Amino acid sequence: MGSMRRALVALVLLASCSPSQEDPVAQKDPYKDKLSAEQYRVLREKGTEAPFSGQYNKFFKTGDYRCAACAQVIFSSVTKFDTDCGWPSFSEALPGSTKLASESGGPEVMCAKCGSHLGHLFDDGPTPSRNRY
Repeated sequence: MGSMRRALVALVLLASCSPSQEDPVAQKDPYKDKLSAEQYRVLREKGTEAPFSGQYNKFFKTGDYRCAACAQVIFSSVTKFDTDCGWPSFSEALPGSTKLASESGGPEVMCAKCGSHLGHLFDDGPTPSRNRY
């Protein structure tokens, strides 16, 4: 009887230690199905697009640039400039559209609405602010 009771106690302890099905960490990112694999890797997993590979690197039409995940407007074409670094560059983000976080590669720029990774902020831009997003 004693060994059977110990086994039941062990099962109860194991059951209470297993992760809950409602664990928010275990929930799927809602952007996983919305974005391409490459967009998801860059925006949600903080990856880096290969230089000179993106469709907006040498794109200079007038308009707004939006977060691919949530569609929030982040940049205006008025602030876009060519640095020949391989990625689109902007001197300013629209007010309130981004937030910054510390990262070893420099300040990380994230969408203020959905938290997607948009790149980094550098201080080598051509404007008086010297910003290069």
